[in-house]
Order: sequence, then C-alpha cells, then structure tokens
Amino acid sequence: MTKTQFIDALSRSLGGTKQESERALEAVLQTLSSALQKGEKLDWRGFGVFKVRESKARQARNPRTGEMVNVPAKKVATFKPGKELSSLLNAADGADTTQA
Repeated sequence: MTKTQFIDALSRSLGGTKQESERALEAVLQTLSSALQKGEKLDWRGFGVFKVRESKARQARNPRTGEMVNVPAKKVATFKPGKELSSLLNAADGADTTQA
C-alpha cells in the first residue's frame, strides 16, 4: 500500500477529507520521527514498539571486487510487532504456515 492509498483508506475510515487525513498522517509521522531522533522508544500497546538500535562499525567485503571496505557505525530504526498485531497477522489467513 502506498502513502496515497493509505491516505485514501484513512479518509474513508474517518469520514473526513483526504487533506485532513494527509495532515493527520504527516503529524503522526513527524512526531514519530522526532521521538526516534531523540532516541526515545515508542511503545504502542497492541501494535508494537519502535526504537533506535545502534549498529557497530564493521568490515565487509565488496561482492564485485572482493575488496574489504569499512562500514561505519550507524543508528537504525527498528519495529517489533506487539502480541495483538502478531496474532492478527498469523490468524488472518487461518492457514498453518509451518507445514510445507
């Protein structure tokens, strides 16, 4: 689903205009981004947890040339789905995915 499709679905769900839904979505995304930039953890019960994880500097190999390159340390945003969301995702199709 693209951002535009999400805004359309949100406006239908709320019964508002697309412009209102777009402003609301932008406000949520801006608030989420600001909190993550500050290093805050966002814990939304029933949905999941957004947090920032730091990856260490490491060496990697360029697959084309085989040359070793240094990969600098960086911060990465992560999301871990909550129990309720995981249950919804796994019960959505009603099929057991453990059997081949």
